[in-house]
Order: sequence, then C-alpha cells, then structure tokens
Amino acid sequence: MEKDILDELQAAFTNAFDALKRELGKVRTGRANPAILENVRVDYYGTMTPINQMAAIAVPDARLITVKPWDKSAMKQLEQALIEADLGITPQNDGEIIRLPVPALTEERRKEYAKVSRNKGEDARIAVRNARRDANEMLKALQKDGDMSEDDVKRALEKVQVETDKAITKVDEMIAKKEKEILEV
Repeated sequence: MEKDILDELQAAFTNAFDALKRELGKVRTGRANPAILENVRVDYYGTMTPINQMAAIAVPDARLITVKPWDKSAMKQLEQALIEADLGITPQNDGEIIRLPVPALTEERRKEYAKVSRNKGEDARIAVRNARRDANEMLKALQKDGDMSEDDVKRALEKVQVETDKAITKVDEMIAKKEKEILEV
C-alpha cells in the first residue's frame, strides 16, 4: 500500500516536471525556439489545425525560425495565424517560406520573461504540494481504516516529505536555469 502511494506521488511529480518543462519551453529567451509556435492554430478549411501539422518548422540559425507549408495554398492562413498569435515577431512571407526573425530581447522584456518563468515555477510547486497533500491523506485514511499502524504511517509521511523536498528543489533548479538563460545577453 505504502509503495503504491509513493509510486503515485512520484508519477504526479514527474507530470509536474514535464508540464513545467513544456511551459518553460514556450517562454522566449532571445534565441529562436520552435516551441513558441506550439500553441499556434491555423484555420485550415474550417478546422483549427496546429501549425506543426501543416508546415515544416526549422531553426536555421539562433535568430530565425522558418515555416514552410506543405500546402502552398495555406500560406495566407499560416501568415495570418502567426500574426494573430501575438508572438512579438513579425512574419516575413516570400511566397515559398515564412521567416520569423527573433529580435533581441530588451532588458525590460528579459525581466518580464524571468517573472513569467517564476510564476510557472510556482504553479509547478503548487502541483507538487497538492500531490504531497493527496499522498498524506491516503496514508492517514489507511491508518484510520486500520490497514497501517501509526508508526508505519509516520515513517511513510516522512518519506513523502523527503520526496516532496527533492521535487521542490528540482523545480527551483529548473527555474534558476531558465532565468539564467533568459537574463543572459
């Protein structure tokens, strides 16, 4: 029983880390990163389609993202979707390919993005603490039902806290790494 609860806790932590990694990938760092296009949807024949299902996305250099549609007739819709996505990047369409030159970030924007990263980190910490709370409640329910002794529950609660502390430390490290990347000129 205790092992199942701890395994469930680890799975919840892993989900929180994965979600944080995805969210941090969307935050601009001044370098071209195709992850910023993940949420862009294009109206393609009446269906909102993810941009990566309509075009080849490439990063030929540190300051440029290219979007080459597989269907040239969708070029206008692609360009319009990129404008509406409000990425802070103006698309340049040459009829064959759309170029997205990533401008250098100002100091003010860097600080703003660092703050966004910290907020996303706080969301991950909340997810970790919620997972801890759920595990603690399950352990206390087992004690109440008589399936675990008080000493076993106390030991298990301590293990849960140790694992939670490790998870919070990992989240903090991920945020610190992203902030360093953002603030690097």
